[in-house]
Amino acid sequence: MGVTASDVRVIDTDSHIIEPEDLWTARVPKKFVNDVPTVDLKPSDGKRHWRIGDRWLMTPGFYAPAGFSEYPPAVPGDYDEIPLGSWDAKARLEVMDDYGLYSQILYPNLIGFEAPLFIQLGEELSLLCTRVYNDWLLEWASADPNRLIPIAMLPFWNVEESVKEMERCVEAGHRGVLFANKYELIGLPPFTSTHWDPIYEAAQSLGISINFHVGFQSSADGAAGMMTAALEHFDAAQTALFTSLSLMSNATSLATVVTSGLCERFPTLKFVSVESGFGYVTYLMEVLDWHWKGYGAHKSSSLLPSEYFRRQCYGSFWFERETLPLLATYPDNFMFETDYPHPTSMSPGPCSPAQKPADHIAEAFANVPEDLARKALHDNAAAVYNLT
Repeated sequence: MGVTASDVRVIDTDSHIIEPEDLWTARVPKKFVNDVPTVDLKPSDGKRHWRIGDRWLMTPGFYAPAGFSEYPPAVPGDYDEIPLGSWDAKARLEVMDDYGLYSQILYPNLIGFEAPLFIQLGEELSLLCTRVYNDWLLEWASADPNRLIPIAMLPFWNVEESVKEMERCVEAGHRGVLFANKYELIGLPPFTSTHWDPIYEAAQSLGISINFHVGFQSSADGAAGMMTAALEHFDAAQTALFTSLSLMSNATSLATVVTSGLCERFPTLKFVSVESGFGYVTYLMEVLDWHWKGYGAHKSSSLLPSEYFRRQCYGSFWFERETLPLLATYPDNFMFETDYPHPTSMSPGPCSPAQKPADHIAEAFANVPEDLARKALHDNAAAVYNLT
């Protein structure tokens, strides 16, 4: 009964890299240097912030409070205030060793949270910035390609180019693609629309997963405006409520995937909801099945929502304990994550309730049957991302 991190190659299915300040300026033609994202001194507060054009964003360290010594609204500022492992590949591998993690799936920060602002750079430059990021991520992961697993960003605002970029990235070594679930908020069709079918078809043919990340912003102004306002009027209780409900919003995405016909159109495509959480899904699928039958939807569908979910949907969880006995209801569909180095990550510190992942696994999985634990900690992710 139970396993420890030393018993299994733990795959962390959600981690982030704080992009270096010269990621784009050092890699685009000189004519674009003044237009791409960079880090500059913001006159209004005297601190260095990311900037895209005349739009000031967050400090480089905002999304890397792992181990930080103060509670919000205080946040890390520059690179010297955040863990080296949040942006340096060799240091990341050392963190992973310390945490008891064998490999990590790698997601972005800036280009994910601020994707709408990249779109505003124009067709040529937005596509170039996406390619630059994907190429840089492969370079970063080359420190140990067996342990650092890249997920490609798509220029989703251009479906044709997205398919081309997906094919290019998979050939180069990416193991999945990042997608979003509220495109209608920026004037694009909903993610269930046939508008996106060429992307889904390509992913299915390539045998890679579509990954919906909860942090992938879909507001026209990106994330910075909302985050700045939240810090200026910070309320700990309200922020705890907002964050918890934001994570629970994954229920809508999961329910939509299994009731929209997507799984019927693309029966072998893998859909991953990152930072989904786990415990509520057993109820969610049961209530969907109940009403699927109660309203007659089963008469025109080959499977129940829960059956579509079992066949091709995946979620991820990190700090949960009380719900782990329910893993037996969906043993093949959930994966472990840390969300390093984000605010909710499994990164201990003076202001965090987190334990090191290895310690958490030893305690939280102590009464989980070994076969279920191994699936959640390794086997399911290995199947999704074609790992060993």
